[in-house]
Amino acid sequence: MSRLAILLGCLLLVPACSAQETDQQGEVRGDSEITVKAITQGLHHPWGMAVLPDGDLLVTERRGRLLRVDPGSGETRRIDGVPAVDHRNQGGLLDVILHPAFARTGWVYLTWAGKGEGGNAAHLGRGRLAGDRLVDFEILFVATPFVDSGIHFGSRLAFDRHGFLFMTVGDRGERSRAQDLSDHNGSVLRLDEDGAIPEGNPFVDREGAAAAIYSFGHRNPQGAATHPETGRVWIHEHGPRGGDEINIPAAGANFGWPIQTYGREYHGPEIAPDEVEGVIGPLHHWTPSIAPSGMTFYDHPAAPDWQGSLFVGALAKRHLARLQLDGERVVNEDRWLEAREWRIRDVEAGPDGALWVITDHADGRLLRLTPD
Repeated sequence: MSRLAILLGCLLLVPACSAQETDQQGEVRGDSEITVKAITQGLHHPWGMAVLPDGDLLVTERRGRLLRVDPGSGETRRIDGVPAVDHRNQGGLLDVILHPAFARTGWVYLTWAGKGEGGNAAHLGRGRLAGDRLVDFEILFVATPFVDSGIHFGSRLAFDRHGFLFMTVGDRGERSRAQDLSDHNGSVLRLDEDGAIPEGNPFVDREGAAAAIYSFGHRNPQGAATHPETGRVWIHEHGPRGGDEINIPAAGANFGWPIQTYGREYHGPEIAPDEVEGVIGPLHHWTPSIAPSGMTFYDHPAAPDWQGSLFVGALAKRHLARLQLDGERVVNEDRWLEAREWRIRDVEAGPDGALWVITDHADGRLLRLTPD
């Protein structure tokens, strides 16, 4: 990146904007003001990010680059030692997350679309961050079978409070896979930190079932976050023409895709609107679809009004959703940045109380949001 580009990225301060608060029926509930600062531009379809203890950010680009971004200067440095990826359609280098004890272990976890016999699959691996390189990199898990498809990799990561690593995997565009327990696709997987299968997983002892599966019936989960109080992992997933869902994975639970959904076929008709016995309905859904991607809980005294909120990026409706919660119930939804028309790919809460947002464009931005 040129010095001029860095300077422009640092100085680009977007004026505070009024973000209308709306419910699902579109009624205006007031407005809220935030300050948006662009830290850097020129990110090529960034997908995931993680905040390092020193305040720097790790950002993935789908084309296969892992970048370290200085939040003060906007300077970016490429991290070497990243695996080869299958960068086509929705595939490539996807999520990044730090080990819960990163200061001691140095482990950085990545997911990516990787090639193999029969097509490609969602991969999980980790390496130790040493300067500007990942060392001792190893593949921990591959979601099989490989599929000749470029879509629905899912691929978000989250650690729960017990140290289990949750990995979401989409149905790869073949919806029947989400109800097939022999198939990792269309599921939320639960793994040990080294990629091993926990003994307490719900299908460990079921013949013909994939032992890594924790819950199933998921279409394309592209959001995962750990609740700061309960320690449980929450996810969200894309529906077709509606039926985007927020769910809390539970051991052995069926979340319905494609036998129960609020979504519709792209050519019009409903898919499966009736309730099915044994299927868990969503905690919250968006119909019509917003195409959610990335999510984080806010738990910092810097912004008391944001406390306890769940923030979700939206690709199709192009906004940042703020969901106010009462326990596990959504009681209000605000939509920020709608006028900007940015595809919000991921959002993370920083240690200083700011929100970090990346936009999914060929000239993507890293944004810092603070209360005005």
